[in-house]
Amino acid sequence: MSASSRADAIVVAAGQSTRMGGLDKLAAQIGGRPLLAWAIDVVAAAPEVERVVVVTAPEQVEELGAAGWLPASVTAIVAGGPRRQESVRAGFDALPAAGHGEDRVVLVHDGARPAATPALASAVAAAAAEHGAAIPVLPVSETLKRIAGGRVVGTVDRSDLAAAQTPQGARRSVLERAWSIHPADGPATFTDEAALLEACRIAVHVVPGEPGNLKVTLPDDLGRVRAALAVPSAPSNARGIRVGLGSDGHPFGPGEPLALGGIELPGAPRLHGHSDGDAVLHAVANALLGAAGLGDLGRLHPADKRTPQGIPSAVLLRDVVHRVREAGYRPTGVDVTIVAARPRLAGYLDAMAAALAAIVGLEPGAVGVKASTGNLAGMEGAGRGISAQAAVSLAEAE
Repeated sequence: MSASSRADAIVVAAGQSTRMGGLDKLAAQIGGRPLLAWAIDVVAAAPEVERVVVVTAPEQVEELGAAGWLPASVTAIVAGGPRRQESVRAGFDALPAAGHGEDRVVLVHDGARPAATPALASAVAAAAAEHGAAIPVLPVSETLKRIAGGRVVGTVDRSDLAAAQTPQGARRSVLERAWSIHPADGPATFTDEAALLEACRIAVHVVPGEPGNLKVTLPDDLGRVRAALAVPSAPSNARGIRVGLGSDGHPFGPGEPLALGGIELPGAPRLHGHSDGDAVLHAVANALLGAAGLGDLGRLHPADKRTPQGIPSAVLLRDVVHRVREAGYRPTGVDVTIVAARPRLAGYLDAMAAALAAIVGLEPGAVGVKASTGNLAGMEGAGRGISAQAAVSLAEAE
């Protein structure tokens, strides 16, 4: 990744949720995770973003800093100010200083927008790197009326209007220049970064926003966000069984031993991957996450510098099991099928089942591991790699 494409991010989560009827919207559970966790992941999962600062209310700094769901790219949790612009400045000041000659992009995202995508963050970062500043917008589709005294007094031309979203982005030097004109703690109030830059006559580029990028403001917005994220508002059969399916595959790479099913096979070539390449554990992790409605392994642990190179897949799977249990579920069964023409796996299947049971927290009899040669089909059948499919079952934790 080139220096010009690197970015930092600030997630602003210091508001008071005044229109939520006493509910802390950022702590509201979406698919077993706080709404804020989803919003942080929007920017943390963008490949350009290396460091994230979260700005929260002063009384929540310590509690949020201890949260187990924070991604590794979060480098600081800081207290916000009375206005959004002061919170953004506090987050900016907590970012590490830029390197010599570096003018990387800083993205600012609302903690109440959990349903944006990392692709949108990437698009804003690229446009801000090229143009200096950028925001995502959506065209205004409703007819707008001007009201006075309880009566309609005119219709507003919407042809050149758009609704602004976040994340919004600007190069560090652009933000610093704007704050030199209008300090964050000065008398003028700006509702977003674009408004500040406009007041300084700094051009702001636009990129297409996302219709699903909703901002949670009212209690009913939580249902809309769950729909946008395809997350059920509650388990469909809370005391029944939830089933998840997962798959993964890797070609063989250089080196040995082969890590597979939670054990090592000496003399067999290693699978290529950012971690140790254990396709079985990755498939089980994705199945568990899918059953619990928690996304996928690649989003939680991206294959970049946020996840240590060569990390044991058992570490990743244990983290997934912890997240599943935090979401209110417990694994009840695992079934795995491995497809590989080489090496011969028959003598290792029981050891893999035992290793999986230990990692997931099950009795050995609740885990099954089978193998197929692939019958000369595909990468696996040709002996160029290994894939695995997993099915898991979860029950609601008591």
